[in-house]
Amino acid sequence: MMFLACCYNDPDMLIDPETIYPTRADCQDAPKSRFKPQAIFLSKISILNPAESRQELSPRRTLSPRRWKLLFNEEGCLDAAGMIKRVQRGGIHPTIKGEVWEYLLGCYDPKSTTEQRNQLRQQRRLEYEKLKTKCREMDTTVGSGRVITMPVITEDGQPIEDPNSEGGASAGVEQQTSNEPLPKEVIQWKLLLHQIGLDVNRTDRTLVYYESQENLARLWDILAVYAWIDKDIGYCQGMSDLCSPISIILEHEADAFWCFERLMRRVRENFKSTSTSIGVRSQLTTLSTIMKAVDPKLHEHLENLDGGEYLFAFRMLMVIFRREFSFIDTMYLWELMWSMEYNPGLFSMLESNSSTSNTDAKDENTLKQCGKFEKKNLLTAKKDEQIPLSVFVVASVIEARNKRLLGEAKGLDDVVKILNEITGSLDAKKACRGALTIHEKYLTTVKAS
Repeated sequence: MMFLACCYNDPDMLIDPETIYPTRADCQDAPKSRFKPQAIFLSKISILNPAESRQELSPRRTLSPRRWKLLFNEEGCLDAAGMIKRVQRGGIHPTIKGEVWEYLLGCYDPKSTTEQRNQLRQQRRLEYEKLKTKCREMDTTVGSGRVITMPVITEDGQPIEDPNSEGGASAGVEQQTSNEPLPKEVIQWKLLLHQIGLDVNRTDRTLVYYESQENLARLWDILAVYAWIDKDIGYCQGMSDLCSPISIILEHEADAFWCFERLMRRVRENFKSTSTSIGVRSQLTTLSTIMKAVDPKLHEHLENLDGGEYLFAFRMLMVIFRREFSFIDTMYLWELMWSMEYNPGLFSMLESNSSTSNTDAKDENTLKQCGKFEKKNLLTAKKDEQIPLSVFVVASVIEARNKRLLGEAKGLDDVVKILNEITGSLDAKKACRGALTIHEKYLTTVKAS
C-alpha cells in the first residue's frame, strides 16, 4: 500500500509566543525560548485506496483555544482528563494560559458549572478588594500605581522621613494621627514593602511588559496584599519571580492574586525560615536521598566534593527554574509539571486545607483525570511521602550531566560551573520525561530496599 504524507497547521496555533511576551530591544541576549505551539496534522493519503487515507495528530499537540472550548459540556463542567492529556503532550496556547492555569492550580473544581464559577470568581474579587482596601488604609501606596523601594518605617514603628518629599514622611506613609503605637503585625508588614519593591523592579526586566509603571505597580500590589494575609511567610526573595508570570497572563488583578495564592500553597514551605535554616532545605535533603537511590556513584562523587547537601540546587527549587529557562519556557515547564501532578480533587483539598487527597486509586475514571506523576503515586500508595515533581526534575537535570560531573568536577566550584551552563539550553519536555523516569526508578529502588 502506497501512502503520501503531508502536513498542515491549525491556524489557531500559527502564533509565536515571543510576540505575546516580547523582549526589550536592549535585552536580546536573554535566553531564547524553545517552546512553540504544536498543532500539526499528519495526513496519510493512500494512492490505491483513498478510503484508507487518514489523519494522525502530532503527539506533541498544544492545547489550543478551540480545543479548550470543546472540553466543556453545556453546563460548563470541564473534561479534566482531556485537559491534562493535551497539556502533558504539548503545553498550553499562550492566549488561554491564564484560564487553564486556574484549573491546574486548583482555583476551580472541574465539576463546577459556569454559573458556580462565576459566583466564586465574583466572591473572590470582592474579597481581594476588601484585603486591598485594608492594606491601603495601612499604606496609601497600595493601589496608587506606585512602588515603594525605600524603607518607610523603623523596627519600632516610627515613620522614616524622606528628605525628597514635601511632607517629610516617605512616599506612601500616612502621618500617624495619634501617639498610639502601631500593632506588631502592621509594623512587620510595612517593613517588607520596600523589599518587595526592590525585587519587583528587578523581576523579568527583559520583558517589554514591565516597561509600564502600571504593570510594575500591579505586581507590587499583589505581593503586598499577599504579605499581609500570610503573616508567617510575609514576603521572601524569589516570590516575585513566581508571581510575575501569573500577573502577566491573568487579566484581572484579583484573579491573578488568588492564582498566586494557590501556587504559594504548593511552595510556601520552601520559604519558611528560622534563624538557622530555610524550608527548602527539606527538599534538598529529599533530593540527596533520591540521587543516592538512583545514582549512588554520582551521589558519592558529589559527597566527596562536599556537595552532598545539594546546596547548588537551592535556586532551582526556590524559584522553580526561573533562572535556568527563558520566561516562555519556564511557563511551559510549570504547566507540564502541574498537569503531571494534577489530581481532580485538588480544588476540594485546598478548600478544606487538607494536605492529602481522598482520591480512590481503584477508581479508573478518577485515575484517568490524574496526571502521570500523580497517578503513579496513587497506584504505589505513596500518600505518606509527598515529594513534588520539581525535586525529580532537578534530579533529572543533574543526572543528565552525569558524565561531565563525574569526569570534570574536581571541586564544588566545578559542579556549580557545569550546572550554570544549562541556562537557556534545557528542554522542558525532556526534563519532565527524565523526571518521570527517575521517579519510577526511585519507587522501584525504595520498594526493593
